Amino acid sequence: MRLSDLITKEIIKMLNESEAHTAEIQRNEFANLMGCAPSQINYVLSSRFTPEHGYIIESRRGGGGYIRIKRVVMNHTSALMHIINAIGDSIDALSTRVLLENCIESGVVSSEVAKVMAAAISNSVMQNIPPQYKDNIRAVILKQMLMTQI
Repeated sequence: MRLSDLITKEIIKMLNESEAHTAEIQRNEFANLMGCAPSQINYVLSSRFTPEHGYIIESRRGGGGYIRIKRVVMNHTSALMHIINAIGDSIDALSTRVLLENCIESGVVSSEVAKVMAAAISNSVMQNIPPQYKDNIRAVILKQMLMTQI
């Protein structure tokens, strides 16, 4: 498992253990705990804990500074519509994997449904499609499959 996946899992664990759906970390201390550079924490937060993925990040700089990650709690339909709108015109394979993992974590789709979605838009399925169209086609298919969950 990659370091960014481990960092993500640890933050999600913290969010799941919080009644307020909030995790608060001090970047340098958390980086030491995870055995990585603080910039790796920044990367994970900026790529996996975005508003499009259902999170709000607040930070306070300085000696007593912190980073607060809050999971936005929405009803099922609102969450799906937010996700669908956030996909945009294209989505790459890695972003799709992260999005589907977040959908499972938040209970928007079951792991079985997510597996079917991932299989339907995998790189092996897209192998005969010209590279410049793959991410666009993946986005269209993914949005349509998510619409079936509303």
